[in-house]
Amino acid sequence: MGRINDFKNMLTEGRLGFTMDEVMTGSHVFEPEFGTPEERFMEFNVTWGPKEFTPFINPFGDKFLKNKLEGTVTIDGMCYNTPCEGTLELNYFSEAKIRYTFDFEVDGKAYRHVGEKVNIKPWNLPISHTTCFGTVVEKETGKLVSKTLTFFKLKTSLAFIASLKFA
Repeated sequence: MGRINDFKNMLTEGRLGFTMDEVMTGSHVFEPEFGTPEERFMEFNVTWGPKEFTPFINPFGDKFLKNKLEGTVTIDGMCYNTPCEGTLELNYFSEAKIRYTFDFEVDGKAYRHVGEKVNIKPWNLPISHTTCFGTVVEKETGKLVSKTLTFFKLKTSLAFIASLKFA
């Protein structure tokens, strides 16, 4: 009975949060000054979720459907399983987008990846929730390094759902 009461107290006090593990796999193409402009492997493996559920679902707050993400990114020709950290924004209502923004460092230089799942509509969820269009830029200058295209593979859906953890 103690665990149930703990869960109930966490929920009513707004301290209950969750995390999920997500893998997006695909490719990227360097801009000519950063490498050969050919399609190369890219993947990011991140854990995201709000520490507190109440601010996450409060439409009047600055944390509405926005939470922290962290994990690793692999960009062939640039980095391999490099730590990354940033935010995941579920902008369903304002922009019909999901936006992954994370920073990472390679050889002492900071980079930012911004990827978006766009045109989120109830009738196209299998496409809009699986395809992410993005860019990698130098964080300091904003100079474009690479364009990215990653996918959430539907065959990983069960692992994604099973990764749900309440905290």
